[in-house]
Amino acid sequence: MSVKTQQKSAPAKGGKKRPQSKARTSSHSKKTKTVTVKVQKTVQEKIISSSVVARAAPSSNWKQLQSKIKPAPRKSIPVTKASLKRSHGELSDDDSDSEKDADTPSEKKVATGAVGTETKHDSTQLWFDDISKEDLDKAYGKSGKKIDFDPTGTGKHKIGKYIGIDCEMVGVGPDGEQSALARVSIVNFHGITILDLYVKPMERVTDFRTAVSGITPRLLSKAIDFQDAQRQVAEVIMDKIVVGHAVHNDFKALLLDHPQRLIRDTSRYKPFREMAKGKTPSLKKLALEILGIKIQDGSHSSVEDARITILLYRKHKDAWDSSLALLAKKKAQKAAKAQKKAPGS
Repeated sequence: MSVKTQQKSAPAKGGKKRPQSKARTSSHSKKTKTVTVKVQKTVQEKIISSSVVARAAPSSNWKQLQSKIKPAPRKSIPVTKASLKRSHGELSDDDSDSEKDADTPSEKKVATGAVGTETKHDSTQLWFDDISKEDLDKAYGKSGKKIDFDPTGTGKHKIGKYIGIDCEMVGVGPDGEQSALARVSIVNFHGITILDLYVKPMERVTDFRTAVSGITPRLLSKAIDFQDAQRQVAEVIMDKIVVGHAVHNDFKALLLDHPQRLIRDTSRYKPFREMAKGKTPSLKKLALEILGIKIQDGSHSSVEDARITILLYRKHKDAWDSSLALLAKKKAQKAAKAQKKAPGS
């Protein structure tokens, strides 16, 4: 952008040189105008060019994910090309159940509002085309209809039978040692966001734990009340199989109960625990070693973590569900034997 300056010309002595001065001024004005137009046009072209590049650039984690997950030899599910306007962040590499409260150094820029948004490096953005027809029928019923999967359409998709959940906590009480719910995210079997809410804790926040949780005072300024969030979550998870990591902590924060038979906890699944030598594996460790995805470098994203738990469950679903069915059968047989031995039976 050029700035034009107006100069006063000296008075002509003989009256003959004034037209020449006017001609110079006119010529200079035209040149200045031409340069201005060219500069503005160049700037506009650069802006348009950079805008296209920004939209087209895929995340590095998505490239990792593409190479790790092989589509099933069945008809793939169509994925719509939606603009990816995401920005949000949120466990630790140590093997402990309290990993949701672990500390990590960096902090992410986040958007405001009651409904959360995701990290700009959304590692599980588009992995919806590797699901078999059989699993789709189990998840959503035999509708016979194709589902238009748009990962950016929060709340606009069928929930289905299986959901993934994750929560982010802030500190309340003296020194912020106690945890309170600040964000809850729910995704469906495809990892599509069904619910993503920022929640006002019922107690005064004494530690936002921003480096880990991604929660800031600004985010919570427009958050919804705890009771409202609790009600919405309860409606979504009713009669659903809920997948999560150390999910009992999430239910505790939500003050909700859920039938044990409908819970799939990736922190307690035996084959996963064997990877941590019998201890509780961190979600970060499972994501890296099983999926080849690096997560939680900075603050956590509850949407990303919920998607990772669903993906872990999907990869082990048949063996996991079979082991639970066998366990339930053994318990039923044991109960039947005990009843026969009981007096009066």
